[in-house]
Amino acid sequence: MTIKKLTKKQIETLFERLSTALPEPETELQYTNDYTLVVAVALSAQATDVGVNKATKDLFKIADTPEKMVALGEEKLINHIKTIGLYRNKAKNVIALSQMILDDFEGQVPQTREALEKLPGVGRKTANVVMNVAFGHPTIAVDTHIYRVSNRTGLAPGKNVLEVELALEKRVPKDYLLHAHHWLILHGRYICKARKPACVRCEVADVCNFDEKVVS
Repeated sequence: MTIKKLTKKQIETLFERLSTALPEPETELQYTNDYTLVVAVALSAQATDVGVNKATKDLFKIADTPEKMVALGEEKLINHIKTIGLYRNKAKNVIALSQMILDDFEGQVPQTREALEKLPGVGRKTANVVMNVAFGHPTIAVDTHIYRVSNRTGLAPGKNVLEVELALEKRVPKDYLLHAHHWLILHGRYICKARKPACVRCEVADVCNFDEKVVS
């Protein structure tokens, strides 16, 4: 099924309403500094923010810098994150990325996508989140929620996450780019859900081109 693309006017209306409902959106991942944000986002792959927050609540009290994380070690890290999916591989990556931050970036989280993607376990999506949340870049990290909302509504249809990301960068009005990532992910998580979208509670249902709206 091909969804008709939203017009510029519809897109403006969509983000105007989302921004009015939530003027200052924030990530639901809990973190204490740029470094713990990188770790939290890396751990969140194929896991829920709630699950990650539960695992890192105590972890970040004792390991909130790359030095402390390396000193903690892989096995002790595993004990903290073993409730998260793929925890062994993620623990290995977190220790490795922490060591790379120390060795290659003077202990500071790098601020460019190219540099961030060099860190073990950090892909384009994670890099975009860190650039947006930590450093205020107008990047858009396309996860399953944003991919679904972008295609379902006609906002920025694409066959894969990169297509959707690039389409969003072109179609989202500049005034809304900085927070677009959070508005869309929260909208997808709580309203425009995968199995049964809550169209009856949706603030933008009238400017959405989804034909099979759930109105009851």
